[in-house]
Amino acid sequence: MRDKTPGLGDTGGFEIRTTGHMDDRWSEWFEGLTFVREADGTTLIRCPSLDQAALHGLLAKVRDLGLPLISVNPTPTPVDHTPRSNER
Repeated sequence: MRDKTPGLGDTGGFEIRTTGHMDDRWSEWFEGLTFVREADGTTLIRCPSLDQAALHGLLAKVRDLGLPLISVNPTPTPVDHTPRSNER
């Protein structure tokens, strides 16, 4: 079986890094995503299972808050360990 090349919606999620530490009160506005406050003064927003359309919506929220965006990185797609049948 050939490995599938990831497409636009095939990523496992994203990690978005912004300048400054975000307060927990914003977690509801960001629909419960995880905030990690890094020692370097940045915040990492972890977004598992996020497709491209949802990513653009999330980036619009970051923009609307005026948060300086440092990076957006895809996270790996979880490996599917479901046994496959050879029957067709």
